[in-house]
Amino acid sequence: MTTISPAPAPAPAPATATAPATLVIGATGTTGRRVTAGLLAEGRRVRAAGRTATPRTPHTGAETVRFDWNEPATWSEALDGVDRAYLIPPTGSPDPAAVMLPFLHRARAAGVRRAVLLSSSAIPAGGPAVGRVHEQLPGLFDEWAVLRPSWFMQNFADPAPHARTIREDGAILTAAGDGRVGFVDADDIAAVAVRALTDGRAPDTDLILTGPQALSYADVAAIITDVTGKPVVHRQLTFEELRDRWAAEIPLEFATMLARMDRAIADGAEDRTSDTVERLTGRPPGTLRAFVERELRAAATR
Repeated sequence: MTTISPAPAPAPAPATATAPATLVIGATGTTGRRVTAGLLAEGRRVRAAGRTATPRTPHTGAETVRFDWNEPATWSEALDGVDRAYLIPPTGSPDPAAVMLPFLHRARAAGVRRAVLLSSSAIPAGGPAVGRVHEQLPGLFDEWAVLRPSWFMQNFADPAPHARTIREDGAILTAAGDGRVGFVDADDIAAVAVRALTDGRAPDTDLILTGPQALSYADVAAIITDVTGKPVVHRQLTFEELRDRWAAEIPLEFATMLARMDRAIADGAEDRTSDTVERLTGRPPGTLRAFVERELRAAATR
């Protein structure tokens, strides 16, 4: 019996120059570049914002613009013709609300009606750092979402600090004890962000994003060892040891906050999984093993 395959779905038509744009802040970052690519694949007009107007990893079809949270003079061009925005807080800031809230007030006045904020599963509304921005977002925009992903699987790949200690010492260094985490792939975070930005109805809530399994760092080390063939162990540090390691590279206040997050993991705060990725994207989230096979196995042979 002869079967006839259905014709492939047509590619999305490119956005016109007059269509409202979606602003992606941090468009060359871990999630930002993936969100930009996902929006472009759906034929959306994208304003890709970063600290340079000509990013090292440009996106064909995106409009690039220079943007710096700490330079309000860069905000107007980024917001011109934009009706929705993906917001990545300033990196390493213990008080992102100080610069983000003035920008968000200006964004609302400029016509932005939907905002999707990248936060963390460890930070609730009203909590420290970006938690203050989360708390204010529903009052600023009629359509909104706060993405609260668990720890990124990408933390184990270059150029993240865990990748460096895995490569140099064969160890993952944490103060998380035997606590478990629902590690999530940045590809899945970005896929949820695209849906939150483009679906007819905004989520209007915060969304906990995890992978399919909660794993300890010892479990992670065992998976990396099994897939790459290079021995990796989990080396447990005290809160003070981890804080001081971080403080050698970042401000003490931020280093202390990160060490506290590890201590919360040890106490079980991240031992959970959610169905958010599958519910919003229609596909299950990727596993850590699949991530390691994709990202780390090839690197281990170099």
